[in-house]
Amino acid sequence: MMKALTTIAATIYLAGTTTVQAAQDNTLTAEESAAGWQLLFDGQSFTGWRNYREKQVGDGWTIEEGAMKLAKAGGGDLISDKTWENFDFLIDWKISEAGNSGIFILADETGKYIYSHAPEIQILDNEKAHDNKTDTHLAGSLYDMVAVHSSASKPAGEWNTTRIKLNDNLLQVWQNGVMTTNVVIGTSTWKNLVAASKFADWEGFAANSSGHLGLQDHGNTVWFKNIKIKEL
Repeated sequence: MMKALTTIAATIYLAGTTTVQAAQDNTLTAEESAAGWQLLFDGQSFTGWRNYREKQVGDGWTIEEGAMKLAKAGGGDLISDKTWENFDFLIDWKISEAGNSGIFILADETGKYIYSHAPEIQILDNEKAHDNKTDTHLAGSLYDMVAVHSSASKPAGEWNTTRIKLNDNLLQVWQNGVMTTNVVIGTSTWKNLVAASKFADWEGFAANSSGHLGLQDHGNTVWFKNIKIKEL
């Protein structure tokens, strides 16, 4: 994917097809606007975001060349001001060498941590990160639940595009155009996945019908841009 802000930005991946939307970073095309997409990051401020269970964003987070950047550990997990139930979500991310991060959905602020009740889409340097020995922990996986094919990932330092679609409990995830998750939350299949994961005994895990989006501070440098959502 192009890195310069003056070049064509993210590719939007639609189920079964790939449609390229020509837009500058952190903007919407006329077609996206007409379809109901909303920007969640303007490339200049953290408006619409704050730290988990806080009112502001920690100084470990900065904005660099039109991207949110966790510049140092301790910046804290970010959470969206708004909550969503059914949505189509797009985000570009880039991870540092040996880095680890994640994207949370259906988060609330009743647990001790942002991940207490929120499923996570993993962000990882699959080559050098410490947590690269388990296939359900690789970039693009539904963390500790659904494994991801290696063709979905790009190396550390390169931009990746993740799409997360949740509609009537059907959770679908694509990374760089490759579908990585397709499961209905609450079904026996889902319950079996949870039961086989570290979340088996986590009370309230994935129980919310709506929730916040979240971006993880795992202590490693990570960048995010082209963050947009469409309510369904």
